[in-house]
Amino acid sequence: MIRRYDERLHEQKKMFGGEGEALFHRILNGPDEMYGKGRVFSHLVLEKDCEIGWHVHHGDGETYCILKGRGEYNDNGTIVEVAAGDVTFTDDGEGHALKCVSDEPLEAIALILYK
Repeated sequence: MIRRYDERLHEQKKMFGGEGEALFHRILNGPDEMYGKGRVFSHLVLEKDCEIGWHVHHGDGETYCILKGRGEYNDNGTIVEVAAGDVTFTDDGEGHALKCVSDEPLEAIALILYK
């Protein structure tokens, strides 16, 4: 299978009460395309001061691979700066948030797999 960029799902939405909106370019379209092992595999873009608000994972875990920009990552209540090349992981039962703090957009790959 080859899915061209213009055939991919693209959605912009407010996430967990965070400021602004997150833009998702779906790489795979949910559980059916992930053999039922996950629900999100997307290229995520956050403009300056936009964020994915605090949320806790239940029954799954999420990884962000930061591609561009800089962000503030809330890792279970501890705020740390993340930048291109960094990888974060939030396990089942843990919480996180991500905010773009650079003038350029923060871009990341987001992957959510079921436990």
